[in-house]
Amino acid sequence: MLHRRHFLSAGLAGTAALTLSSVWSQSAPNLGAPALPEPGFRKFQVGDIELVALNDGVLRRPLGEEFVRNAPIEQVKALLAGQGLPTDHVDIPFTPVLVISQGVKYLIDTGFADNGPPTTGRLLANLAAAGHAPEQIDHVILSHYHGDHINGLRNKAGQWVFPKAKVHVPAPEHAYWMSDEQMDAAPPAAQAAFDNARRVIGSLPADKLVTFEPGATLAPGITSQAAYGHTPGMSVFRVSSRGQSYLYLADVTNVPSLFARAPDWAVAFDMDAEMARQTRRRLLAQAAQDRTLLGGFHFPFPAVGTLAKVDQGYGFTALA
Repeated sequence: MLHRRHFLSAGLAGTAALTLSSVWSQSAPNLGAPALPEPGFRKFQVGDIELVALNDGVLRRPLGEEFVRNAPIEQVKALLAGQGLPTDHVDIPFTPVLVISQGVKYLIDTGFADNGPPTTGRLLANLAAAGHAPEQIDHVILSHYHGDHINGLRNKAGQWVFPKAKVHVPAPEHAYWMSDEQMDAAPPAAQAAFDNARRVIGSLPADKLVTFEPGATLAPGITSQAAYGHTPGMSVFRVSSRGQSYLYLADVTNVPSLFARAPDWAVAFDMDAEMARQTRRRLLAQAAQDRTLLGGFHFPFPAVGTLAKVDQGYGFTALA
């Protein structure tokens, strides 16, 4: 078992890869282009609350030994092959969720805007196709500060993409990335992640930024829950109405074909691998037991479905 400090450094370095599109150039041309869902939105109902899954794109990434940090690449490929999936690459989708409760619009996570690789940045087009405009978003709720979740707040020109929205962030997450002490202690490869969080979040007007303690109710039918490990303050969100519920897992697990099926494996971006594993085990077990509707930011589109126990992990079935 690798030392926790190694995982922390590796996770921070991996986080830097989520800040700028140039780093994603590791996606090799000979692997082909990922399939983008058309249409790139899907609507669901949870009681009286409407959910809209909004795909921001898909990244095709070569599958190397660095992606799963605590399992041999042969085992990783075998798990994919057993599911009929390619073994030379992984496709990583990015899917924020719009929650409409009592006429108020809450966008959970933001994608890349025009700051990402060519196969991303589709959120606004899919938002429009679903019948909504960025000016109509009342609130943005962020699960954590990795670039693929926050960069969609601002475009390359520096303009706020959702100009009327208040931005709600987990207080522990905000404190970590805004801490000079934490930034100074981070490895050099992680500096870009701190710089990016400060560029996007640190420049928010004071009247637009709202911090919350994980566990707080953020709106009628929307509650937060601590999910630490992937980042120091990541939170997940439950949407509930009329006895129905949906759990947004953010990055508790990256692509579920790997990290739900093998919950003890650590993706390159987990900053505290052991804490992330404990969080993943706890939340996936509870969701499977409750048979709740759930989804994750990197789940196959429409990124909404159910979990069931499979071997030592869980299989995700997306809603048709």
